[in-house]
Amino acid sequence: MIKAQQQDIEVQHPPTDGISEIQFSPQADFLAASSWDNNVRIYEIQANGSSTAKAMYSHTAPALCCAWSKDGTKLASGGADKIGKLFDVSTGQSTQVAQHEAPIREVRWVDGPNPILATGSWDKTIKYWDTRQPTPISTIALPERLYAMDSVFPLLVAGTADRHVVIYNLNNPSTPFKQLTSPLKWQTRTIACFPGGNGYGIGSIEGRVAIQYVEDKDASMNFSFKCHRDGGQTLRDKASVYAVNCINWNPVHGTFSTAGADGGFAFWDKDSRQKLKTFPKVGSPISSTCFNRNGTIFAYAVSYDWNKGHTGATGQNQNKIMLHPVNEVDVKPRKRT
Repeated sequence: MIKAQQQDIEVQHPPTDGISEIQFSPQADFLAASSWDNNVRIYEIQANGSSTAKAMYSHTAPALCCAWSKDGTKLASGGADKIGKLFDVSTGQSTQVAQHEAPIREVRWVDGPNPILATGSWDKTIKYWDTRQPTPISTIALPERLYAMDSVFPLLVAGTADRHVVIYNLNNPSTPFKQLTSPLKWQTRTIACFPGGNGYGIGSIEGRVAIQYVEDKDASMNFSFKCHRDGGQTLRDKASVYAVNCINWNPVHGTFSTAGADGGFAFWDKDSRQKLKTFPKVGSPISSTCFNRNGTIFAYAVSYDWNKGHTGATGQNQNKIMLHPVNEVDVKPRKRT
């Protein structure tokens, strides 16, 4: 049973299968959603929170990721069909712009004179594409299958199987700037670069997040913390531990959100190292989250996240996208207590 927050508003006509990623346009309140039903949808969100389905296009297998171009005119997506697609908002047409040997797990736009699309795959590569050309600009070998990737110029961070983390400086995008093992002991689930491009948050399946700065001189500011856990208050009482599925930065205040398989989400301040606000659990895993461009709406997808494997994928799983109106006091940084 999915419980909504009191004022949270449900997006109309949601995907019909698991929701893999949701992303707000950086230019307008258009919300994109990629889904296991093979489709990528775009919704227009009105000021009052009502939503209209604006567009939809398809992959030939589950769509696993999506990302808006900086100018908001195009939406890229990747899927289990091993193909990257580009949807043009003005024409309503989608075209193939990328190809891998295995499913594409992440797509991200990389800043530069011409916008470049980075696609990361389970084929253990990242490819950079000029979307006007049929062949990649370059192909980068990864140590393992890609599980998570994010980019804020000049930073791109990739997390793979076996807890590898590879950091690239996009001024020299084909050579790793740094390669390390995740500070978290278990499988990487999500990565989100700081708005300033000088570090990243990384979340794992064990209910833990690490805040990591890229430069060695800032290493003293690195830390990790537990979240998305129940119980464990006493020695006898074992904690239930849930995957951290998503980390997002508030574009105005630089604070961040986490959400997980426990169906909970919370807002945090990395600089004062404290939790700002915890919200009631929604009764089902949260698979993806995002803030809109001015940080006033926090969208979250309530959807099965495969944390219990195929046995958990029953016909009863609901798929919803909810819009939470952000109260500024919940996301503003606070002085360290």
